[in-house]
Amino acid sequence: MKNIILIGIFLIFSLMGHSQVADVAGLSVSPERSRDYDAIHYKISLSVDFDKKYLEGQNTITLASLTNGLKTIKLDAESILVTDVLSNKGVHLDFYQTEENLFIKTARSYGYNDTITFTVKYHLSEPVPGLRFIEAKGNRPEQVSSDCFPNKARQWIPCYDFPNDKATQEMIITTNSKYKVLSNGRFISKTENNNGTSTWHWRQENPNSTYLINLSIADYLVVKDSLENLPVNYWVYPSMANDVERVFGKTPYMIDFFNHLYNYEYPWAKYDQVVSGYIGGGAEATSATLLGEGIVTDGYTEQDYYREYVIAHEIAHQWWGDLITCRSWEHTWLNESFGTYSDHLYTSYDKGKDEGDYDLLTKKNNYLEEAHNRFMRPIVYLNYKQPGDNFNRHTYEKGACTLHLFRYILGDDIFFRVISAFLHKHEFQSVTTSDFIKCVKDVSGKNMDWFFDQYFYKPGHPVFTISKIWDEENKELTLTIIQEQDKWENVPIYAIPVRLGIFSEGKKEVKEYWIREKTEVIKIRLDKEPDIVRFDDGNYILKEWTYRKSQKELLFQATNDDMIGRMWAVNQLAEYEDEPKTLDLWKQIAEGDVFWAVRSAAIEMIGKYHGEDNNYFLKKCAGDNRSKTRAAAIKAMGDLKESSNKDFFKKTFKTENSYAVKAEALIAIGKCGGKSDISFLKEAGLQKSYSNVVAKASQKAIQIISENE
Repeated sequence: MKNIILIGIFLIFSLMGHSQVADVAGLSVSPERSRDYDAIHYKISLSVDFDKKYLEGQNTITLASLTNGLKTIKLDAESILVTDVLSNKGVHLDFYQTEENLFIKTARSYGYNDTITFTVKYHLSEPVPGLRFIEAKGNRPEQVSSDCFPNKARQWIPCYDFPNDKATQEMIITTNSKYKVLSNGRFISKTENNNGTSTWHWRQENPNSTYLINLSIADYLVVKDSLENLPVNYWVYPSMANDVERVFGKTPYMIDFFNHLYNYEYPWAKYDQVVSGYIGGGAEATSATLLGEGIVTDGYTEQDYYREYVIAHEIAHQWWGDLITCRSWEHTWLNESFGTYSDHLYTSYDKGKDEGDYDLLTKKNNYLEEAHNRFMRPIVYLNYKQPGDNFNRHTYEKGACTLHLFRYILGDDIFFRVISAFLHKHEFQSVTTSDFIKCVKDVSGKNMDWFFDQYFYKPGHPVFTISKIWDEENKELTLTIIQEQDKWENVPIYAIPVRLGIFSEGKKEVKEYWIREKTEVIKIRLDKEPDIVRFDDGNYILKEWTYRKSQKELLFQATNDDMIGRMWAVNQLAEYEDEPKTLDLWKQIAEGDVFWAVRSAAIEMIGKYHGEDNNYFLKKCAGDNRSKTRAAAIKAMGDLKESSNKDFFKKTFKTENSYAVKAEALIAIGKCGGKSDISFLKEAGLQKSYSNVVAKASQKAIQIISENE
């Protein structure tokens, strides 16, 4: 990026504080929910009727009182109609319902730690968001699919529905024998009844929060796999049979990776993944993850749309979110930042450093897009209206990038010991940010309160302006670093370690400096002027920055730095776009850089600044071995709006095996074509593709032609 300028009006949310009751948007604080009992076990027995979209049954609840004099038990219950409540001795208990709750009068007063067991009988006569009856469509079979996140278990199970309580559970489901039933935990039995139904029994033997409950019913194809003695199964539509191994086959490998990474063996009885007709991405139900239909792709899609990280992300949640769970929703980062950073670690491990670095860069840019265009607020954020408000790019991507810096500051040995110790100490518990901070102190001996204050309890991120001067006479380099972000409310001046990579005579020396003030001046004695000084060598800081360099420096960096640095230099060379050496280097990189994203960046620059004179070169780049780079070349050619390229785009569409490239070819036709091309575009749009990207591109191309006529 060239000289980043922050534009627009930023919505800056106030720093949360213990005395704060509302932020500038007027949202009240949502504290952790209070309770007067601890749910211990739910035994849920339901009969599910697909035709009537109806279920009835009961939940036998065991709980322990957390107070003396407990006489009324309040459960969360929406949409369901309770017909009776019985004590464990079969005595009818008085109860009443409101729109949101069930209140039960106990037979006697209970004291602290007394155990109570009772049964709630009920039915549900209409579909609800928490348990969806999904019609058959195309290759999708009819199904029942739960969606308990974040507080919708209460729509079909009377329960205590907040993550600061965990309970074990049983799910005993009776339905038509043609269906298979999946839930959490260990498979106990399947019983064939005499009326065309079967009863499935699952038992979740370690406690989990209610939003992690899964009930999935359909005519599934179940493909069995394993990691040693751990059952690993894939519940898919029968039409997906040929894609199962390619899509899911690395699941045991991923689980094994996380076993070693966290130094904590997978904690549940099995790991199932089930395709749902409702879920968009994934939902990490304990031991039984739900995944959207889009996770199952054909062989062409993988080169364009990387979905493997979704599987890795949801597996990581079996530790981060399921084994330990945020105690209340402001601590969502303990689930999602770790899940997101874990899928990054998997990508780096499995795909290599460059792919991992690019993945983290993408996460950083996703957060920055939200910070620029929606809001900027602390990661630990109490001022939310609904729990889902905290599931955003701050808790996912910003949190992941922040953990990356935290790992650098602690060092790998301490960082991974901390997270392993945290999982072991708090296994099967609900946790807070304070719990994690204390674990850091206990394991490392380091007080990192300052870090969490900056990055988790305050909004924003560093924005640097960097300049350097070389004093030839005194052989001294002066680097001036200014933090510009303090113009925003509550955004701190950061105390942060910065690595400087000093490249000279074919060697690189890395020096670390701590910066703590708005303006820091660093002086370094060297034998000669360095070829470049790389700021944040290793890319550890979530940042924006302006750092103007000479063309000579950028030419060197674009061919000698790591992948992130090379790509940055390629883009920065736009300042010298009219210099012949710049175009020559862009061409060299477009054909020769080892990483596809750097090649793509160079192609974009050539197309933007020199496309008209380099149409043939761009056409050559459209034969790159990576589909994303080919797509970049086709886009650059399309932006030229040269009608002479139209036949090439049509040929590309017909011969390409990449949906992304096909889509760019159609859009390019729209940019350079006319009404006579609409019939081709309409026919092309009939081609099936992942997420209908080809059809959408066809429609966009036709729209472009219509607007240009």
